Amino acid sequence: MANFTVSPGVSLNEIDNTFLTSQPIQAGAAIVGPTVKGPIEQPVLVTSYSEYTTMFGDIVESGSQNYSYFTSISAFNYFNYGGESLLVARIASGSYTSATSSAILNGQGTEAFSLETISEGVIMNNTSSTEPELTGGGLVSGSKDNVRWEINSSNTSVGKFDLTIRRGDDITNKKIVLESFNGMSMDPNSDKYVAKVIGDQKLTYDSVNNQMTTTGEYPNQSRFVRVKQVLTPTPNALDATGSMKPEFTGSLPTAASASYQGRGSFGAATGKPFVAQPGRFYDKINSEATAFGGVDTQGVIAGNYDNMVTLLSNTDDYQFNVLSTPGLTDETQAAQITKVITNTQNRGDNLFVYDTVNHGSTVTTAVAKAATRDSSYCATYWPWLRISDPATGKRVFVPASTLIPGVYAFNDRVAAPWFAPAGINRGGLNTVLSAEYKLTAANRDTLYTANINPIATLPRQGVVVYGQKTLQKEPSALDRINVRRLLIELKSFIGQIAEQVVFEQNSIITRGSFLARINPYLESIQQKQGLFAFKVIMDDSVNTPDVIDRNQLIGQIYIQPTRTAEFISLDFILEPTGAEFPS
Repeated sequence: MANFTVSPGVSLNEIDNTFLTSQPIQAGAAIVGPTVKGPIEQPVLVTSYSEYTTMFGDIVESGSQNYSYFTSISAFNYFNYGGESLLVARIASGSYTSATSSAILNGQGTEAFSLETISEGVIMNNTSSTEPELTGGGLVSGSKDNVRWEINSSNTSVGKFDLTIRRGDDITNKKIVLESFNGMSMDPNSDKYVAKVIGDQKLTYDSVNNQMTTTGEYPNQSRFVRVKQVLTPTPNALDATGSMKPEFTGSLPTAASASYQGRGSFGAATGKPFVAQPGRFYDKINSEATAFGGVDTQGVIAGNYDNMVTLLSNTDDYQFNVLSTPGLTDETQAAQITKVITNTQNRGDNLFVYDTVNHGSTVTTAVAKAATRDSSYCATYWPWLRISDPATGKRVFVPASTLIPGVYAFNDRVAAPWFAPAGINRGGLNTVLSAEYKLTAANRDTLYTANINPIATLPRQGVVVYGQKTLQKEPSALDRINVRRLLIELKSFIGQIAEQVVFEQNSIITRGSFLARINPYLESIQQKQGLFAFKVIMDDSVNTPDVIDRNQLIGQIYIQPTRTAEFISLDFILEPTGAEFPS
């Protein structure tokens, strides 16, 4: 409303209805599963596939054979289809520790400091250049994913030294330097103190309190290692002229030279990232569980997923809109699937995409497994799909959950979350060579009736996602993915606005301020075809005196979500010559 002074005039006012915020969810998707390397039980946000491979690797080496985890394939497809941010949560089998550096000696022949790898498990464990393969099917010793260290120079006059981290499969005459740290000091008071420059923090999962705990003082700056301990610190090692005091000159690490090789490897790590059997990868993810000590999903015990799933239930620390656990199936890992569904429902801010059955199963088995689930917060697709593995080039079958998060990312990029991630326009799977089964129309009907989204092979169109149902049994608007994702989007944004009202005065002014943010936002969603209609009530009819006396502020948001056209009926009517067509 315009504000006028006593005398005639013009009042200029601004009404800003353009403030559509970006999506509040920080990570587009989250993936839980095994990787070649990387931090365990520590979700990491990556923004490209190259960043993913740097942190987590891509190819699993077993003797002369190469394999890929479903996790890596899923990450590749997510970014390939247009995803921008991915939360990766690595798990590994059994107990595990990081590899520790060989002794980094000083001029006195004692250990100056030690490093340990950020990646736990046998990866980065270069214990022997002659050992072709570690016990239990571990990675080839000295592979590209292993690392080694080298002291490049040491200046005893000013107390500085340089260190590089090299790739594990390089040679001295042809070094592959991954990182360099120059001008470091052993003086804890220096800004160049080795622990400050490289970092010494380590995160571990506290299962009692369901949180990550941090040890160490300095944030990690290296992508590969951290300082484990400093054994010969040199506080106040410099004199008034800036030169190193004589008594400290022998405390610096010794540089690599002809007389002393100031370089070494990392070893003594524990844990098995995978069991090196071809059957542990791709299509057979459960058949050798007993033969290999209970290890099933691509070499990882299904129960190892539990800690990570529980950790991701923390909405304050981790935000994403789609979650997948590629490799876990309801057919053989039902307990873990149940836990993920429960945590997803409790979070209420994302959709869980999972697989009902293993490769080689039938429509009947898939329908039977889906019948045991009932939730609008999860969705499943079938059948499995054949792709060309981007890392190895092999033609392999993968579960649908390795590709569907990428389909969602593409859908959101070209349209919005409240559009259906399905059909020719937004559900095409251009990286798929073929489906495990070419579904008939009757197959698709059977699957869709059971709330399983069929992946169809259509003439001239290729392989296409041809359904968008959630696993909610009761027919309602929330049995469709686009509506569930619309509600997730609305609750996320409006919830953030509501948080700003907490502890404000329960008055008409506060209500008006809230409505001034919410109504334009909902109008913009309506203009973008997300809502058919809406109404927001936050007045005295719901905020009665007794409500106010209980320190409550109540609002009611009525919405009519826009439905999708999934069943098209076209009548072709033949009329005789001379007949008039309906107006």
